[in-house]
Amino acid sequence: MNIKPLNDHVIIKPLAKEEATKAGIILPDTMDKEKPENGEVFAIGPGKLLDNGSRALMSVKVGDKVVFKKYGPDEIKVDGEEYLVIKEEDIIAILE
Repeated sequence: MNIKPLNDHVIIKPLAKEEATKAGIILPDTMDKEKPENGEVFAIGPGKLLDNGSRALMSVKVGDKVVFKKYGPDEIKVDGEEYLVIKEEDIIAILE
């Protein structure tokens, strides 16, 4: 199934967060059920519809790694994969 967000919504694939202890033991993301704060842009909408009928350009593109507000996104599941849906204004930064 293909996901096509509307307006200024962005679909994000959360990045797996692996952390290591001092002894070098890797702790998988399942150890910490905190909401993700970063991910990779999977799909973007056409942009916010402005009052004059034109669309605002999106500042992110597919493939960008981004940081966003912790409690901003909604979670969805499509074909067994988990994604986050967020408004572009809730994205804080692009990681380079």
